[in-house]
Amino acid sequence: MSTKILLVDDHTIVRQGLKLILSAQTDLEVVGEAANGREAIDLAGKIKPDIVVMDVAMPELNGIEATRRMVAANSRIKILVLSMHKEAVYVREILRAGARGYILKDAIDTELLSAVRSVAKGDGYISPAVSGALLNDYRKDVTDPVDLLSNREREVLQLIAEGKTNKEIANKLNLSVYTVDSHRGKIMEKLNLHNTGELVRFALKHGLGD
Repeated sequence: MSTKILLVDDHTIVRQGLKLILSAQTDLEVVGEAANGREAIDLAGKIKPDIVVMDVAMPELNGIEATRRMVAANSRIKILVLSMHKEAVYVREILRAGARGYILKDAIDTELLSAVRSVAKGDGYISPAVSGALLNDYRKDVTDPVDLLSNREREVLQLIAEGKTNKEIANKLNLSVYTVDSHRGKIMEKLNLHNTGELVRFALKHGLGD
């Protein structure tokens, strides 16, 4: 079964380019096109695509509001945003509206395909080109740095503070050692910490260890 895709962009040439890239893949099928958010909502209700590749800035109805209405009408629909805007405010608002991914229009075709397939599987995808801006913006709004961490990352941090090795943490949480190491790296990046000692001191200071 191929993934059915609806393309939404007010520029015909952009839609044509996207269609060429996507339709060349045996597992992807472009089943419709729309030039604005209002058209997209109507079309999505009729053809029921798996994924909508959506622009943000469009006439009549923008991508943020269109995303909000589509997701409200069909919680199973997945929205991947393809935009020229890398500012965090656009990313944050459309993700809040229900989008599953965000990439830039100057992305190479392999990133587009990776994003589409990732979103199709139910995962999210944020372009590396915008994730840094999003994280910096989020940090400004967070008063407690622990709030930057996911529940799983807090678990991992607490076990690190308790002196557990990556292997011991992996066994305790039923994860691979590679996944634990990845969590450790993300925790250090989010909190701007550089070694295990700093991680332990942070955890103890914020009540995440003995």
